[in-house]
Amino acid sequence: MKILLNSSSDQPIYEQIKRQIKTQILKGKLYHGEHLPSMRELAKDLSVSVITTKRAYEDLEQDGFVTTIRGKGTFVKGQDTAILREKQFMVIESLSKQITKEAKTIDMSLEELQDIIALIYEEEDE
Repeated sequence: MKILLNSSSDQPIYEQIKRQIKTQILKGKLYHGEHLPSMRELAKDLSVSVITTKRAYEDLEQDGFVTTIRGKGTFVKGQDTAILREKQFMVIESLSKQITKEAKTIDMSLEELQDIIALIYEEEDE
């Protein structure tokens, strides 16, 4: 499992960890039943606190991406990736509604909003 942290990102470290693990699961790079590093191992590998990795794993478990078995570790939860992707589409749709509402409060045009989203989308690939 490969995780790269960006210390200059506005996104908290636990969110970066969570997002990257979630992405690897959705893309099939981490598969059902795969054992994830312990919170302590991951914290040591990433040079972050155990509290940070604990928060990321707890959020992933709450979102249905992993399951933790006491004494054995954390594993990728067996779910249909199509269902997980659909859940993500619902989250994106909800966020898009909020963004659209905010844009309309300042009379931002659709083109301006699309330009902003395109710029952000391209930055995420860097």
